Amino acid sequence: MDIGQLKKPGPHPGVLALLIVLAIVLMTGWYRESVTGTGPIHRTRAVVATVATPLGHVGGFVTRPVRNFVAWAGDLGVSRSQLEELRTENETLRSQVSELEEARLENERLKKLLDIAQAGELKVVGARVIGRMPNSWEGVITIDRGSADGIVNGMPVIGPDGLLGQTVEVVRHSAKVRLITDQRSGVAAMLQHGRATGIVRGTINGGLVLDFVSKEATVTVGDTVIASGLGGVFPKGLIIGEVTRIERDPAALHQKISVVPSGEVSALEEVLVLTEAPVVEVIQGGE
Repeated sequence: MDIGQLKKPGPHPGVLALLIVLAIVLMTGWYRESVTGTGPIHRTRAVVATVATPLGHVGGFVTRPVRNFVAWAGDLGVSRSQLEELRTENETLRSQVSELEEARLENERLKKLLDIAQAGELKVVGARVIGRMPNSWEGVITIDRGSADGIVNGMPVIGPDGLLGQTVEVVRHSAKVRLITDQRSGVAAMLQHGRATGIVRGTINGGLVLDFVSKEATVTVGDTVIASGLGGVFPKGLIIGEVTRIERDPAALHQKISVVPSGEVSALEEVLVLTEAPVVEVIQGGE
């Protein structure tokens, strides 16, 4: 027997004829009921619709998570080139945001310096800090202005918060600045409120001390120390720092006064070199 020649039996001719007759009867009945809008066929359809509608809503609710997952999975099909393009665009935007923030901070720092120069009617040259000493006991920085810009040895240098130091080694396009926190520095100073005078010098730990203040002078913690203008090197009124500690030895002729510098030197990026500095009362640091 050839199995390949076997054929599946088709539907019985009687069943097919019965289905055709049933379809004709239903169509005829539906057409006749359509005139009045009532009848067993219309009522049966309404019942089926009433039952099926809630089931459809339930089915939609049940299958929604599956459809959402299918949509999410479809998004995973983003090509590698599209991902690389999005990653590059994201890095570009982050870089632009960083550059804008850096420009904003620089503008704020420069505005503080400009306010100081304008308030004291100072003739200045702006400069950027391009070098620092690697050790903590030598307070020297390097700026990007030199003799080609009119800078000479001994010119005062100020920052946004007050006096920083003076130029000591000047070449054509750069100069070294000895900070007031350097142990070799010395600034004629005075107390802003008590008006007692002395000499501010640097210490090995990067702080300041105010020497040669008489033990009879009134000194209080928090008092502002400014340049006195004596000696003609630093203009009177430039802020140096603030008194943090006072030691009075009855056997000593002078008080031992510790001073904290007015600005954080390690964070400096821009400074002003005073090319001509008139005597002023007080030049306040940037607010």
